[in-house]
Amino acid sequence: MASHLRFINPKTISAPPGYTHVVEATGPGRIVYIAGQLGMDVGGKVVGQAGDFRAQAIQVYENLKAALAEVGATFKDVVKTTNYLVDLKHLPLLREARGIYLTGPNPPASTTIQISGLAREGALLEIEAIAILPATATKPAKAAAAKTKAAKPKSTTKKAAKKASRKTASKKKRNRK
Repeated sequence: MASHLRFINPKTISAPPGYTHVVEATGPGRIVYIAGQLGMDVGGKVVGQAGDFRAQAIQVYENLKAALAEVGATFKDVVKTTNYLVDLKHLPLLREARGIYLTGPNPPASTTIQISGLAREGALLEIEAIAILPATATKPAKAAAAKTKAAKPKSTTKKAAKKASRKTASKKKRNRK
């Protein structure tokens, strides 16, 4: 967690279960916005049996975990979540899953909303997140792009070497004749 964050639960507001009322971020840092994640596997299929909220909730948090990891973050860096449920009767199961992933003394600020439906048939919840990280990226996008670009010339060099090898072999055949 970045040192420039303050998690506050004012004494004049009821104590929240599993989230924080106010999260303050100051100073330089990176803000990471993670789009709403559904309970879908890497193949794009909704997980679990039809109506299995628990399975979908676990998958949503696994997807968030993977998205955070891509920028060098963890759930400790998350300062805000927005939860969209098709039925609030699942709120206890959401809290159970959240408690597995969002642990520690400073849970993020959170809003939960019941909606009539989601973009994917059979999806029961969607969660989006905002994380705050130190200004220095642990996995800078430029470095990753440079590695990709650096890898391309090697493959081009290999292709050129194969082509040159074929030309040499072809010349040898011609010389033999």
